[in-house]
Amino acid sequence: MKVGQYASLSDTGRKRLRNEDSVVVSAPLFAVADGMGGAKGGQLASQLAAAVFDEHTSGALDGTTRLRALVTEANRRIFARGQREPALSGMGTTVTAAILEDEHIAILQVGDSRAYRLRNGVLDQLTDDHSLVAELVRAGRLTPEEAALHPQRAVITRALGTDQTIAADVFATDAQPGDLILLCTDGLTTMLDDAALTAALLEPKDAQTAVRTLVRGANQAGGDDNISVVVFEVVEDSWADAERSLGTTPDEDTLTSLDPVLLGVDAGAAGHPHSTRATPRGRARKRGGSRRSIAPLLLTALAMALAGVVVVGAVWGAQRAYFVGADENGNIVVYQSVPWDITDGASLYRKIHVSALRAPQLSAEERADLFDHDLIREEQARLRVAEFERLVEIP
Repeated sequence: MKVGQYASLSDTGRKRLRNEDSVVVSAPLFAVADGMGGAKGGQLASQLAAAVFDEHTSGALDGTTRLRALVTEANRRIFARGQREPALSGMGTTVTAAILEDEHIAILQVGDSRAYRLRNGVLDQLTDDHSLVAELVRAGRLTPEEAALHPQRAVITRALGTDQTIAADVFATDAQPGDLILLCTDGLTTMLDDAALTAALLEPKDAQTAVRTLVRGANQAGGDDNISVVVFEVVEDSWADAERSLGTTPDEDTLTSLDPVLLGVDAGAAGHPHSTRATPRGRARKRGGSRRSIAPLLLTALAMALAGVVVVGAVWGAQRAYFVGADENGNIVVYQSVPWDITDGASLYRKIHVSALRAPQLSAEERADLFDHDLIREEQARLRVAEFERLVEIP
């Protein structure tokens, strides 16, 4: 098997000031990286990782062995840079990479960027997210719908550069002619569901159109994060002369229009209103009923008063509730109030205590135990965090 058409596109999105993603396009090796740890640190971490993968795209090693060597070297470089420069301490990046070789594709996964395969019109996610909510979904403690709205949905549990060693998922999957492989950062998958991804990959005749359609769709759905996309095609060896790299710079017309199907818009017609004429008897009933209208008004007033009491009680109770979670940098945090987001960027809870302990330092079982989001007293929450700090010797 060989790589046929391929294309990539990376976009800042609509709500970020800079792009902290990086992309590697060096057939038969492709990768995406999503940096974390502040503006400067996140951008640098993803660039350092991309440089390692871009420098070593060929070699005698088989695909999975090569990916393990590359991710180890990328982790070493990022961690060392963070150790040398205190301002960059804690920076890290996700990496999802793929190498096509013969009849297999070697896949590397660290973090919550993703790899997908479209085969015979069916889209399959090849990688598992290394994130807090993904772990809770796999453990049966959250539904996918709850995970999409979870307060800690952005917390990843593995990243390159945050520790001296890295645990990466590296595996091989079969490749068939006609397969389309999609690598992307979470700026795409948090905006578009699988149906929209499938539609974007099925519709175009070339990879360039596919990446533009995907990025355009994510931006029109909100563009909350940086968006990076790589698409490549698997073809027979006899089609090797069809290999080509397509441009990656979008034109304005492409990014300003979007087929409604990509956003899941319902094009169904609206229903027709119905009207009736009142009979004299009907009008008499209405007039007669007005004498008894005081009772419904009293009931409504009582209901509103009761609702007010409930709201006040809920707010009062929420201020005395605490839970354990993690912030956007992965630090373990004791939060006050209930773990609910009102809107994107607005929540009911606030930080009370930020620990030096970070989520990636705990095992999946420990994270599932700690992040159960049970509402408890403040002293209980602090004690729970302290117990885990002692386990990993956090002062």
